[in-house]
Amino acid sequence: MLGRLLLLIASLAILHAAFSTYEHLSHLKALGRPEGALPNDVVLETLVAAVVGIIGASLTAAPLKEITWASEMKKCKIDDMNGRGGFASYVTRGRNLFSERKE
Repeated sequence: MLGRLLLLIASLAILHAAFSTYEHLSHLKALGRPEGALPNDVVLETLVAAVVGIIGASLTAAPLKEITWASEMKKCKIDDMNGRGGFASYVTRGRNLFSERKE
């Protein structure tokens, strides 16, 4: 719940910073000075929103799973591990199927 709230706050702060940037650049353009640095409060708001968003995303993320071979083998039964269907040899059956019959 806290993580989702932090994500919402971060999203709103980013949107506000984007709107403030647009307004500042519009003001500079109206004054005839299209180049200029952003105000420090907009930059600070963006950085704080990014940090709050990262924290919120970390709190709402699903727990990490192990990706090791040993953790996967804990889930398997012995019947699942010994099913070696990929190593079956059908060569002897082919000889019997396609050989000439001797009657």
